[in-house]
This record gives sequence, structure tokens and C-alpha cells, in this order.
Amino acid sequence: MMAPPWLEVLDDTVRACATHRRADLVERLSTRRSRLLDPKLRVVVIGEAGQGKSQLINALLNAPVCAVGDDRTTEVPALIEHAETPTAAVVTARPRAIASSSRTSVAVEDVTAEANREARSASGAPVVRTEIGLPRALLAGGLALVDSPAPAALDTVREMAADAVVMATDATSELSGTEVRLLEQVARLCPTIVVALTKIDLVPGWRAVAERTRARLVEGGLLATVLPVSATLRLAAARTGDKALNEESGFADLIRFLHQGLLGQADLLARRSVAAVTALTVDSLLGPLQEEFAATQRAANTEAVARWHNEGRRLERLQRDASRWQTMLSDEVSDLLSDVEFDLRDRTRRILVEVDEYFDAADPAKTWDEFEVWLRENLTAVAETNSEWLLDRFEWIARKLARQLAPHRPDAVPDSLPREVPADAVGDLRMPRVERFGVGQKLFVGMRGSYSGLLMFGLATTIAGLPLINPISLGAGAAFGAKSVLEERGNRLKRRQAAAKTAAHRYVDDFFLTYGKHSKDTARQIHRALRDRLTAVADELRAEITESAKSIKQVIDTDTAQRTARANEIRRSIEELAGLRQRAQSLGATRAVQVPRGLTA
Repeated sequence: MMAPPWLEVLDDTVRACATHRRADLVERLSTRRSRLLDPKLRVVVIGEAGQGKSQLINALLNAPVCAVGDDRTTEVPALIEHAETPTAAVVTARPRAIASSSRTSVAVEDVTAEANREARSASGAPVVRTEIGLPRALLAGGLALVDSPAPAALDTVREMAADAVVMATDATSELSGTEVRLLEQVARLCPTIVVALTKIDLVPGWRAVAERTRARLVEGGLLATVLPVSATLRLAAARTGDKALNEESGFADLIRFLHQGLLGQADLLARRSVAAVTALTVDSLLGPLQEEFAATQRAANTEAVARWHNEGRRLERLQRDASRWQTMLSDEVSDLLSDVEFDLRDRTRRILVEVDEYFDAADPAKTWDEFEVWLRENLTAVAETNSEWLLDRFEWIARKLARQLAPHRPDAVPDSLPREVPADAVGDLRMPRVERFGVGQKLFVGMRGSYSGLLMFGLATTIAGLPLINPISLGAGAAFGAKSVLEERGNRLKRRQAAAKTAAHRYVDDFFLTYGKHSKDTARQIHRALRDRLTAVADELRAEITESAKSIKQVIDTDTAQRTARANEIRRSIEELAGLRQRAQSLGATRAVQVPRGLTA
């Protein structure tokens, strides 16, 4: 036998709930499915306190099964079904390890009071419901009535899987805002609703109230049948057997509606119930899906994207600064070489000034050894000082560039720079060739000088009649000879001093060239080493940034791909749920049950 369409829709809804891992909805719909397959028709009676809800049920069944009165009310649901003999039981929940529920038999007229007493007791097991069986023709066709507690009316409709709902509201006033909101909520669970306008025997103008109630329902978009009734007249008619009074009570219309409008259209009720519960379930599933879909449409991982853009900016800065720091290094090294050469020239110039001043007075023949030691020590000090300054400046340049290139990389600067001074920077100083002024040379110079004095004064004295060689000419010759010896000694000293200065100048010049070459070579070597080190650090940073950006991009791409895949999956799920909703809407195309002829909807 082919399953009815509403059952296929319900089964598809259960599968959709299972697909979306909503075990609570699966359990609820499975219970609903079993109730729909049950031939019994459950009608849940709801209403606020004092609206005549329990008295309405008593009047329908012509039995005091529900507690009525100002101080007596229904605190737990009461399920009333057909039975051959009157029976009643209080159903309580028990621990899972023992059983899901237990039943305690109670007299029919006392069952509500007993259930209320147990519900108020803190020591007993929680009361689930009361179950009442009555031999009534109204119930014999499969109709089951449920009296719901006023505060838990909506929960009772949901848990009892109501096929129809009867809401009791008295005719002394129009529907309140609370009642309208309750009907709106109930309509989402069970679209078949009857509004029983009770206590019409107390309100002469109940017909106007009924019309306003119908208008209020239409205004709120609620499709419900309004049936005015009087439980007092119904019970009085039952006691006296007065059929006219029974018709006047309105219960005859209510019973015809229950029999013909509900029991006679069980398939339509099932279709409308499935349409309602499916729509409600689809809404429950769509809400999280739409939120998740909206989340997939928002910007990707903003933190990762920000990090990726930051890495890109770092790489751009690194590439932009590459030529800048190389130019800065070249400029700094050029300035350094110029400063170092000037320092070396200035220090050697001051040494040469001291050399000239020294040899203006000293005789190289006597002080050369002492002078040579002094000059070597001073040039060595110049070399060491100049070399230290060169290296200190290079370290300062390296730290400056490292701070700019890689402020968080302490290893960007080489651990050490070469600080040795070349051993050949201060070479051997040779003493200049010194002419010896011995006794023979002194005698020769003296004789040469005395000859001119002797001859000059001898000729002068011959005029006076003296011989060429006389005491005057001999004295003049001796004086001129001594003077020649002294002059020659002074001249030889000056030549020695000039030779010493020339030798010292040449020696300092050689030092300047040798050490200057070494200093420039060292500067170029350090420049290359520093440039290569900073280039390597820049390459490492570039590779590190590139790898980091690549990893972040992979995370972004993976996240985007996952979000896109999830968005497509959600879109398909939403489309499937939309199709399920459309099928449910087609089931509920008949928006209300057909009202039996002679009744007013």
C-alpha cells in the first residue's frame, strides 16, 4: 500500500534533521509520526485560568473528570480516552534504570486532585500526566481529549502532538493580547484550532462578542472556528434530557464539529499537522544554516589577511630599502676612508714637524739610534690608533645599518672585525750616509784656509817692506785655517741633519704609503664582508617573509576554499529545505478544515 504524501514529507523531514545532526528534532518528529499513524485523534483543550476550560471538558463528557472551582485547577495534563469502564491513573516519571514511567490507579472523580497533590509534593516522583478512561460515545470513534495546565499549554500541545486545539475563552471579554499571542504560537504547532467562547449564559450580548472575536482572529491572520458554548446549560440539559436546551448550550455544534469536522477529516488534519510541523522544523534548521552561510559570505580570516598584507608591506620595504642601505654603506665607507686618510696624514705630518725640529739641533751621527727608536714607536702608535679608529667606525656603521635593516636580528653585525696591524707597516729605518771629518780632513781644510790667509796678509805686509812670510802673515794663516775647519764642521753637521731629515721624511712617506695601502685594503675587505653579511641577512629576511607570507596565504586559501565549499554545501541544504517547505505548503494548501453545514466558522 502506497504511503500517504504527508508521511513521505514527514519522513524526509526526519531525514533532514538527522542529516543536520538534530537528534532532538528527530526524536520529536518520530514521536509525532507514531502519533499521526495512531487512529486516535488528540484534541488538546487550552485556556487561561478562570476561562471555563475544565468545565468545558466536563460538560462535553457529562462527567466530573476535571477539577473546577476558584481554588482547584489543572496542574498536570489529563488525557481522556474511551474505555469500557471508568478508569483513572496518575502517571509519574521514574529513574531510567527502573522504567520510564509508572501508573497509580485512582478513582475517576479524584484523579485530578490526586495528581495535583502529588505534583505539589517535593518528595514524590514527578507527575507526567493523568490518564482517564470513560465509556462515552464521543470518545468511541477515536477522539481523545487532553486537559492542559494553563501555564504549560504550549508545552502540552507540543508533547501531546495535538491534532487539533480547542481554546476556551469566556464571553465576558474579548480575546486578550496574551490569548492572541498564545494562539499564534499554537498555530505554528497545530493549525487546526477551535475557539470555544464559554459562559455565554452569563453574557446577553455574547453574539457581538463572538463577532468581534472572529474579526480579531481574522485581523491577526489566525484561521480558527469560533463556537459559543455554555457548560452550565449543557450540564443542565444532560440532567433533564432537554434537547432544546442542549442545542441552546452550543455543545451540539461543538460535538458535531469534533465528529464531522475532525474525525471525519483525519487525513486533512494529518496533512495540515505535517505541513505545520515541517515548516516549524525547517525554520529551526534554516536559522543556524542561514547564520552560518552569512558568516561564510563575510570577509575571510581578517587576522590572517592583515598578517598577509603586513608581510607584503614588509617585503616591499625590504626591497625598497635594499638599494638605500647599500648606497648608505658606500657613502659611509667613502667618508670613512677620507677621514682615515686625513687622520693618518695629520698624524704623520705632526711627526715630521717634530723630526725637523729635532734635527735642527741634534747631530744624527750622535743621536740616530735614539731617534730611530722614537720614530718607530711613534709610527707604530699612529698605525694602531688609526687602525682602531677605522674599525670602531666600521662597527658603528655596521650597527647603524643593522638597526635599519634588521632591528630584531642581533647577528646581523659580524661578531668581530680584523684588528691586526701589518708587521711591515713600520719598516727598518736606515741611517743616512755620514761623512767622516777626521784629522787628515781637518788638517787639509785648515791648510787650505791658512794658505789664503797667509798669502793675503803676506802680500799686504810686503808693501811695508816685510817679507812674505812674517809673523803677521803666519798668524793670519793660522786664524784662517782654524776658521775654515770650524766652518767645514758646521757645514758637515747641516748636511748630516738635512740627510737625516730627508731619510726620516722618506721613511715616514714609505710608512704612509705602506700603511695607507693596508688601511684601504682592510677597509675594502671589511666593506665587502659587511656588505655580504648584510646582503645575506636581507636575503634571509626576504626568504623568511616570503615563506611566512606563503604560509599565511595557504591558510587564507585553505580557509577560503573551505568556506566556499561549506557555503555551497549550505546553499544546497537551504535549497533542499526550501523544497521540503514547498512540499509541506502544498500539503497545507487547504488552510482550514471544512466546517460542518449549519456551523459558523
